[in-house]
Amino acid sequence: MIIVYTPADGEPEHYDASSLRVSEAAIVQRTIDMKWADIQQGLERDDLDAMRGIIWVIKKRSHPSLRFGDFDPGVTEMTTRMDKREVAAYVDNAFAAVDAELSVDTVADILMQRLPDIAADPDHARALIEARVKDDPKEAEAPAATQPQETPTDPVSNPSPTSSTPAPSTSASSPTSFTSPLELSTS
Repeated sequence: MIIVYTPADGEPEHYDASSLRVSEAAIVQRTIDMKWADIQQGLERDDLDAMRGIIWVIKKRSHPSLRFGDFDPGVTEMTTRMDKREVAAYVDNAFAAVDAELSVDTVADILMQRLPDIAADPDHARALIEARVKDDPKEAEAPAATQPQETPTDPVSNPSPTSSTPAPSTSASSPTSFTSPLELSTS
């Protein structure tokens, strides 16, 4: 998850939450009194404390004396965006939902309307979606499906491996239990 911090009258700054070291995550946990899993979930909801804590601890790398109380951004100055790995996983999950009722084009349209706005790199998100539509195997099969199929007329020359009826044995070996006659017991 990428946190975008845009200070008043300043340029956007990007902070990658996945770049935190364990020691830094522990500092954030203690400082804002949240467990790491809660912080991660908070980032998905633009939780102010989670975003502030992560930006603060990353800023401390270059400004070790920076105190948490000294870093107090405005409530509208921070937001989260999905990184490239998260975008790719999101696209994969969305296209996995394609079925008879939900077409590739419908999934692509929905993603194009929403995903670039929540991606740290909107162009990357668009390119991934477009590539998935272009590489859709159904489009590659469509031209082949329009060509006439030859239907065999001689069943002997084209045996079906999925036949529902047993075929006569052509083996000279001993009969199987299926084809052997039942022997009556003499006891």
